[in-house]
Amino acid sequence: MKLRKNLKAVENNKAPYILISLYQNLYKDRYGKVPRINKFREKWAMQDVIDSVGYDRAVELLEYYFRTSKSGHPLNFFYNNFDRIDQFMESSEKDKETRRKLMQATKILVEGGEE
Repeated sequence: MKLRKNLKAVENNKAPYILISLYQNLYKDRYGKVPRINKFREKWAMQDVIDSVGYDRAVELLEYYFRTSKSGHPLNFFYNNFDRIDQFMESSEKDKETRRKLMQATKILVEGGEE
């Protein structure tokens, strides 16, 4: 049992570094070069993101961030606005679901009207 807790702690300590590496990979894919990052310094800010929204959601937010048109995709902008990005992403997902339901209802009405 004690070993599991220690293993979980090790995994939690690695999570910010994994997200920073994800950021670097997404940045490289977008701009063709790897940004220079002080991983030890950035670890603390990334840990705050994880503590706020969870690891899985942080991964989704980083991936979504690179689908936006933000110029340069600075890491500090992500840290300072991840909560807004999260809110926008949530509202966008809800809007997409609402539009899907409306299209389905319209399709049923149109198909029903032809019979």
